Amino acid sequence: MAELREVMNIRQASQYLGVSPDTLYRYVYQDKIPAFKLGNRWKFKKTILDRWMEKQMIRSGERHRRR
Repeated sequence: MAELREVMNIRQASQYLGVSPDTLYRYVYQDKIPAFKLGNRWKFKKTILDRWMEKQMIRSGERHRRR
């Protein structure tokens, strides 16, 4: 992947997270992922996405331990 920037657009963030742009748009509109609008475009901060992924991993681990 090309140089990762701190602020990413939908395409860059979807590649970084390994999901399709459509899935990422759905997460944004369902308030499942942190994003902000700059003009009329959705943007994502890499450091915030990294923290969000850490929380998702912790939650996933907790769900698996309860079973």
